[in-house]
Amino acid sequence: MPRKRATIKEVAQATGLSPAAVSYALRGMQVSEETMERVKAAAAELGYEADPIARALASGRTGMIGVLCGSLEDLWQQSLAVGISRGLREKDRYALILDAVGDPARERALAQQLRDQRVDGLIVQPVDPAAEFWPDLCESLPVVSIGDSLAGTAAEVVFDNRRGVTLALEHLRSHGHTRIAVLTPTRASTPDRPADVHVIAEADRLGLDIDVVTALHELGAATEVARRLLGDERHSAVFCFSDTIAYGVYAAAAELGLSIPGDVSVMGYDDHPMSGLLTPGLTTVDWNIDGIVRAAVRLMAATADGATRRRRVVQQPTLRGRGSVAHPKNRP
Repeated sequence: MPRKRATIKEVAQATGLSPAAVSYALRGMQVSEETMERVKAAAAELGYEADPIARALASGRTGMIGVLCGSLEDLWQQSLAVGISRGLREKDRYALILDAVGDPARERALAQQLRDQRVDGLIVQPVDPAAEFWPDLCESLPVVSIGDSLAGTAAEVVFDNRRGVTLALEHLRSHGHTRIAVLTPTRASTPDRPADVHVIAEADRLGLDIDVVTALHELGAATEVARRLLGDERHSAVFCFSDTIAYGVYAAAAELGLSIPGDVSVMGYDDHPMSGLLTPGLTTVDWNIDGIVRAAVRLMAATADGATRRRRVVQQPTLRGRGSVAHPKNRP
């Protein structure tokens, strides 16, 4: 038979303290260090474990943080979710990771589901930052957004997309590229995302001829879009708003017998670890994922603990030059 769970009353009897004092000691509150150690030792000896349901009812907190990803087909977002989950665990919280699969309607349904399940907070990399439901959701739940601002969030870790786009397009322009395809996961149903707005403005400033095309993170879908683009030979370079999408360009180039960067140059936008292993390595924009994870976890923990001052962290990009960009053929 499984051993019966020890109770706080039994720990109290073993230590000569009241159940209330034992509860405070186990939570590290309002008691001396000596008392805290004595209670923890007795609890360990008796095999006491806090009942998570009782603790949630008493505190009004579940210890669960929702992590809503825009699309887990994106390898960078997978790494982000793993990092956040580990960071939250270090703060005695648990991540409930959900995938919006790039669908605004699914994103809304999952965000509302997490709220109804009474998670202590939500970390989200939004598919549709302009959606009308965000302000109401943020009123009922602490929300930390990553990537794009949301109305009403408790905190946010936003990317300096203007700088990131400028780094990428200026790099391509310096290598003589003026006809560039831009592959973005943004759909017609989620227009006006900052990165897409900036890429059009920067292309105008630099005198570039660009075509912005939607490409999903899923490798097969990205490869199919890239295959059509590369087949017409109009563009000398492809700039992808995700390294995962850029992998589809590599796959399409291989199928068509095109070399990178000899026939077409390719750039990514988030420096996933796999990008340095490609041949040639993918030139991309590094957003320091470790820094993003640390900031998001820190802000979420503070917010879930009752911090009321809204905080904003702006993440700066770095160009990660590798071998996937060169001058077009017949150019100096």
